Amino acid sequence: MPDVHIYKPSKTATQSGLAGTRAWVLEFEPEFGRSTEPLMGWTSSRDTLQQVTLKFGTENEAIAFAENNGLTYRLSMPEVRSRKLKSYANNFRYRKNS
Repeated sequence: MPDVHIYKPSKTATQSGLAGTRAWVLEFEPEFGRSTEPLMGWTSSRDTLQQVTLKFGTENEAIAFAENNGLTYRLSMPEVRSRKLKSYANNFRYRKNS
């Protein structure tokens, strides 16, 4: 059976919001390498599972799906970001250090 990778996607550098980062993603690991088509030079693959991406609401749902279907999975936990709250009004405070 193919291996799968379960992860929670991070936000891209070009966006400030968290759209598309709340769902857990299950992707199949590639089984075959890519090859170059000699006539046009396009990259191709015999592995059709590379096109499959499943999204789940929670980590446990993704793990349960993998276990129920007999898939071996690799789980990547997301890094927790620490947020420093900033306020524009703090630029005009009388005592900025306190």
